[in-house]
Amino acid sequence: MQTTPVTYENLRDSIIAVPPLCRDADYRICKTENEKLVRHIEAGGVSSLLYGGNANLYHVRVSEYAQMLEMLSEIAGDKTLVIPSVGPAYGLMMDQADLLRDTKFPTVMVLPADAVMTESGLLRGFRHFVEAIGRPAVLYIKREGYITPEGAAKLVDDGLVSFIKYAIVRDDPAVDPFLDQLVDCVDRKLIVSGIGEQPAIVHLKQFGITGFTSGCVCVAPGLSQQMLQALYADDVEKAESIRKTFLPLEDLRNGINPIRVLHQAVASAGIAATGPQIPLLDEIDPSRVEEIRVAATELLAAAK
Repeated sequence: MQTTPVTYENLRDSIIAVPPLCRDADYRICKTENEKLVRHIEAGGVSSLLYGGNANLYHVRVSEYAQMLEMLSEIAGDKTLVIPSVGPAYGLMMDQADLLRDTKFPTVMVLPADAVMTESGLLRGFRHFVEAIGRPAVLYIKREGYITPEGAAKLVDDGLVSFIKYAIVRDDPAVDPFLDQLVDCVDRKLIVSGIGEQPAIVHLKQFGITGFTSGCVCVAPGLSQQMLQALYADDVEKAESIRKTFLPLEDLRNGINPIRVLHQAVASAGIAATGPQIPLLDEIDPSRVEEIRVAATELLAAAK
């Protein structure tokens, strides 16, 4: 596992994969299956892993968190950047900080809160967490009203942010007043597109931000990596062709649930046994499993 600080090259040169977290039938984190998934992702040339929403760390138990951190550090390749997540509740993230302080993870993502919060409270809590672990953290902007561009810039200017994962969904990603303001306030090298392949072309070419995160990269890592390289080579036609290849599985994720569909897709494609969903999520309706399997296996085949 990479233990040095996150660099611009990390964000630029590799897709940031956002994998599910594999569990066994008793909901225990399964090292064997998680390692299978990591090896599959790394084999496609992807060297950054972010465990957050797709891993359902919103509902991870504090009692299993230290074990998960140890496992992630052990299964990653020597040069793979691994980023765990904390929160979203303040008390939870501060307890997790106690477990993270002596680890060698270069950065940690703070999951965005949807409950009781204010922006000034968020800024204070984010600072408390970073001071507790002694290294900058990833700021995840997922919705309007969570933080303003000016608030994000304040955290960056104070040296508290390793990078920003920008993931506010728009009907048209080219029309995004928030992102317009954000790139004026914050160095574009520190902003990563956080919604997968679909808006990535617009985000990178129009707004000039750096790299992107992806869930479907867990199925076809080499193909997603090719898309990133095509964008840097200004081969937008190739990038667009690859983007469309991911669309059937992404449409299912958007239509059902992004986390649950990816969890099922990785298993249905035979990549790794992801196991059951931990509450408060549930399983995919059996009537939808076959179409997810078809989309996942076709995407996997397209990458070969």
